[in-house]
Amino acid sequence: MNFAALIQSILYLISSSLLYPAMVVLLVAFVGLVVSFGAFLAEWAERARLRKPAESDWPAILEGRARLDHFMGATLENLAKVLKRPDAGWYEAERLYQETSDFYRKKLDFLRVLVRLGPSTGLVATLIPMSTGLAGLSQGDMSRLSADLVVAFTATIVGLAVGVTAYVLHAVRARWLEADLETLELVVMARAEKKLGPKKS
Repeated sequence: MNFAALIQSILYLISSSLLYPAMVVLLVAFVGLVVSFGAFLAEWAERARLRKPAESDWPAILEGRARLDHFMGATLENLAKVLKRPDAGWYEAERLYQETSDFYRKKLDFLRVLVRLGPSTGLVATLIPMSTGLAGLSQGDMSRLSADLVVAFTATIVGLAVGVTAYVLHAVRARWLEADLETLELVVMARAEKKLGPKKS
């Protein structure tokens, strides 16, 4: 019994069986990307509609006499409720900011996964049909080679499209989020200091 041939047959069987799972994952990733792109457009439209605070608005915002739009408004409302409690302290204000920050950062995790998942799965779904196509070529089966190459190149295009688009969406949304969180941190600390007094080191 040829042990090397047995190992090659087992590996070939395993790799061949991964083709359809890889294509399903690639399809799911593409659908997820379409949903994420729709959410991106909705957020972009919302940000375009919101009025950016003028420099003269900031004293009122920092003191709690004016409301910030977008998700920061809801967070600051929760902060006001927290600071009204008699046992409230700096820990509660900092924890609220940190929980908000973690929550919105985690919302970007799906795009970060798609950046890696799309090209990787596309590569898997590319190499497997090429190997079977080359095997058919060795037997003179040109129709099988042609069909397998169509699958391979299609998987490559879809995988790269998912990865590149997800990277662009993640980069833009991460930039938006970092700017929002910097503003939120400033306002949370200012309002907490007004209510609780200077933070003790």
